[in-house]
Amino acid sequence: MKNYLAVFTGSPASMDAWTQLDDATRAARESAGMQAWGDWVAAHADAIVDHGTPLGKTKRIGSDGIADFRNALCAYTVVRAASHEAAARLFENHPHFAIFPGDGVEVMECLPVPGA
Repeated sequence: MKNYLAVFTGSPASMDAWTQLDDATRAARESAGMQAWGDWVAAHADAIVDHGTPLGKTKRIGSDGIADFRNALCAYTVVRAASHEAAARLFENHPHFAIFPGDGVEVMECLPVPGA
């Protein structure tokens, strides 16, 4: 069994569409989405290593300094699975993109540190 980092992504356009919803529609979808997310967590509790958190605004640091930066990263979770494919399948029809305005989940293996 290996650990896999799942990164939830969303586009500015999908978030803009979400904020355009009227308050009642957005509140109903938020409620349904959080219930579905809780159901997903319960169904996959044995595979979840770290529930993760939503991610806030980004600062990008490079050779030219520090600057505000906008990327597609929304949240993360770490799961344990027998294979990359099995880890990816855990997120099929996830509420992040089935109910919420997210556009996908990217899953990658957490590799060992070389020489460690």
